[in-house]
Amino acid sequence: MAGTITYLQHHSTALSGNPLGDPADRRLPVYLPEGYDPARGQPYPVIWVLAPFTSWGARYFNLQAWDENILQIMDRLTASGEASPAILAFPDCFTRLGGSQYMDSSAVGAYETYLIAELIPFLEGHLHTGGSTSRRGIMGYSSGGYAALRLAMTRPGLFSAVACHSGDMFFDVCYRPDFPVAIRVLEQTGGVGPFIAQIGSERAPGYDWMSALNIVAMSACYSPDEHEEAGFALPFDRYTGALRHSVWERWLRQDPVQMIEQSPCQGALRGLKALYFDCGLQDEYGLFLGARMLHQKLEHLGIRHIHEEHHGTHRNINWRYAASLPVLTRALSLQD
Repeated sequence: MAGTITYLQHHSTALSGNPLGDPADRRLPVYLPEGYDPARGQPYPVIWVLAPFTSWGARYFNLQAWDENILQIMDRLTASGEASPAILAFPDCFTRLGGSQYMDSSAVGAYETYLIAELIPFLEGHLHTGGSTSRRGIMGYSSGGYAALRLAMTRPGLFSAVACHSGDMFFDVCYRPDFPVAIRVLEQTGGVGPFIAQIGSERAPGYDWMSALNIVAMSACYSPDEHEEAGFALPFDRYTGALRHSVWERWLRQDPVQMIEQSPCQGALRGLKALYFDCGLQDEYGLFLGARMLHQKLEHLGIRHIHEEHHGTHRNINWRYAASLPVLTRALSLQD
């Protein structure tokens, strides 16, 4: 018993002319459950699956030894009855900097608009989803998990079920340790502009280079500024490393553990049918601490959620989708 992958061709107007993104013609990969029937009486739930930093939707289909990808997990869970049949959509929001955080940024492109205003109605106009919010979910891993959670908080009523695996949060812990590394690499390459110009020329970039790329990309997403070099502001002084507080505050306003303090974000999460998030205790970026902090705040606010910890790291956690997909598909399959 296996689902199938189809590709829907979509032309984006939201991304046309974006400075660091890819061409605006993109195919949207979609997983259709086994036996998908467009004439079925009950519409299918649809879950938007957001890829991590330096990745894109179709890379979720990669295979490796002794592991299942998300499609194989979904097939297995559906066959056993642990998960309900659902459509999975895998958008491509990759950019030259490695990702977009699924946000609108003048430095990167209008990727939130692309996803929300273009792709969602496009898919729902082509497949048997019913177009109902109650059957629409979102999930992701790492940057994708962060984006799923942020969009659930800032777009009330758009999604009914959310899963976040090892999502970026508690920015003081997950990003700031890389600031000195980024400063060192940017000095070695001659600045932000030359660093961006060499992206793609490194055949086997090392840990320091990737850490610098992460900080540069996050700056482009969280603190775009047309008056700064390359169109965005770094959150630190490039010589001393001193925090640029006005820029860092812009970052923190996008941190889920800060956002949850806002009443509109609380209300948005209260309206969900299901909210699931987890993280590995060996996560290299300390993201389990952010997940714990969010869990603690949600408990205090009385917002229903599922928070789990496991003994994995930040990588190779495909197996965790077997925990979230049943939660999401069952919630989204409930009658309106």
